[in-house]
Amino acid sequence: MTIDELTREALRLDPTRRATLARQLLASLDDLSEEEIEQLWLEEAERRRIEIQSGRVNPIPMDEVFAQARAARE
Repeated sequence: MTIDELTREALRLDPTRRATLARQLLASLDDLSEEEIEQLWLEEAERRRIEIQSGRVNPIPMDEVFAQARAARE
């Protein structure tokens, strides 16, 4: 089963079961070593770099993100 297939199946769960699954998945990350965590962050950074360079994602400047967050709180 691919990640996409697994994701589609998980999203079919009712909200309570999805929340339970999310908690279990997050808790499973607590057992990772520092090296594993660093590797995951490096992989995520590379994935994001590729998305930006390909044009699939347009980065938003930090000051704009914070301004939007402040406006949403008001």
